[in-house]
Amino acid sequence: MDPDLIRFVAEESLRIVQRYLFFAAGAFALFYLLLRRLMWPRKIQKRWPRLTDYGRDLAFSLISVGIFAVISSLIFFVFRDQTSIYGGSMGSRGWGYLVFTFVWMLALHDTYFYWIHRLMHTRVLYRHVHLVHHHSTNPSPWTAYAFHPVEAVLEVGILPLIAFTLPVHWAAVMYFFIFQIAYNVYGHLGFELYPRGFHKHWLGRWINTSVAHNQHHGRFTGNYGLYFLFWDRVMGTLRADYDAAYEGATGAAAPVTATK
Repeated sequence: MDPDLIRFVAEESLRIVQRYLFFAAGAFALFYLLLRRLMWPRKIQKRWPRLTDYGRDLAFSLISVGIFAVISSLIFFVFRDQTSIYGGSMGSRGWGYLVFTFVWMLALHDTYFYWIHRLMHTRVLYRHVHLVHHHSTNPSPWTAYAFHPVEAVLEVGILPLIAFTLPVHWAAVMYFFIFQIAYNVYGHLGFELYPRGFHKHWLGRWINTSVAHNQHHGRFTGNYGLYFLFWDRVMGTLRADYDAAYEGATGAAAPVTATK
């Protein structure tokens, strides 16, 4: 095997691990250790995950990182001359185009994730694949990449979709993946960070929240989106109790659960 490819896979694994640990470990240290008492009113489920939950999620996340690294290495190293990813000055095609491609990647990923997620909830795939992720009924930052290897392959499938379609600057792709892990950690954080009433705002009603995804982990159905609630609202899969859950988590009503 090409030693340069092996080196690239190792370096890519390190980069992905660093991003995962930076956001997951940082969020865990902040919300589960340093500010746990201060942020308790914003805790969505009024209980803490078990130590075994943290260990399981971390182990599966590290396996996923290896899979992500192999797939991304194929894109960025083996097929780099065939992709539509370009280099040079970030503003070479105009800064407006750069912003457009970032927003386009978010919309594409959200759409891809929603439908892959619906697929994962079919009976066979849920039982044999997606259940690994759903072992965390009370998710934490470590849950972000806790996938079965098959699901990890499907999750990283967004990369070739991006790489072989619209021309995108490599830096925009990197910023996109940084945003992706940051928002993924927020979605599994277990605390709601958006303000009270955000779910009723004209913009906020279309934005996915930690409450929405926490409901998905706790209730197993509904709320399949990643960044947005567009597809959930259009397809009628947004849980009917989402508004009440959001209000409970942000202090506008009684908490969703009351036991520590």
